[in-house]
Amino acid sequence: MPGPFASQFCSLCLLTEMTSTEIITRLNALKDPEKVIFKQKKFGVVANNSLGVYHKDLKALAKEIGMNSALAIELFDTGIYEGRLMCSKLCRPKELTFDLVEKWTATFENWEICDSFSMGVYARSPLAVSMIEQYKNDESEFERRAAFATMAGYCMADKKASNDVYEQFLPWLLHAATDDRIYVKKAVNWALRSIGKRNRDLNKLAIDTAKKMLEMDSKSAIWIAKDAIKELAGESVNVLDYPRSIYRP
Repeated sequence: MPGPFASQFCSLCLLTEMTSTEIITRLNALKDPEKVIFKQKKFGVVANNSLGVYHKDLKALAKEIGMNSALAIELFDTGIYEGRLMCSKLCRPKELTFDLVEKWTATFENWEICDSFSMGVYARSPLAVSMIEQYKNDESEFERRAAFATMAGYCMADKKASNDVYEQFLPWLLHAATDDRIYVKKAVNWALRSIGKRNRDLNKLAIDTAKKMLEMDSKSAIWIAKDAIKELAGESVNVLDYPRSIYRP
């Protein structure tokens, strides 16, 4: 007779073998149209084919299922908004392909799903830098946001990357700083602050970049710069020490 640990293991095995149809059934059981309306009014999240399931519930379900890229792709292809959010939580970043990046990014319709993929999958994948370069000048608001949200996430996702990887991002941020669309400029600001908190040398370079933005004839650039300098030059800023092979030998 199997012991308690074996029973727990078997339960986990069953959960990881859950089909996309079974997952959608679980999501439908959590359906709440009032949450769809609330997210629109409170957070500006407008999503097609949404069931109205909060992120915390999606996260709990994803933890039950475990990482599974094939299942993630199936869930995305259902066209259900929460199924697509689940995709971003189940896909293994190392198994990401650029075909999937292009397919998924083209569907982004709000900041929530954009950031969920950018932070959860793109920034953690070997394609992160290539993805950023591909979308940094995109005309679509959320596709361009994806580049800079991925950049922000990549600052913590790759703790061993050298400073030159991040230094190449600074001119891209300067170029994008004049984009006054709210979800782009917020992502540019986010990325600049994230770079500036990676280590003391990047902190100085990020502040220098922000000062260049202050000289631009752009309300967006000036807002990004002032907000970034306020945090990066503040006494309470938490500057880290990555890569630790250099900053914590």
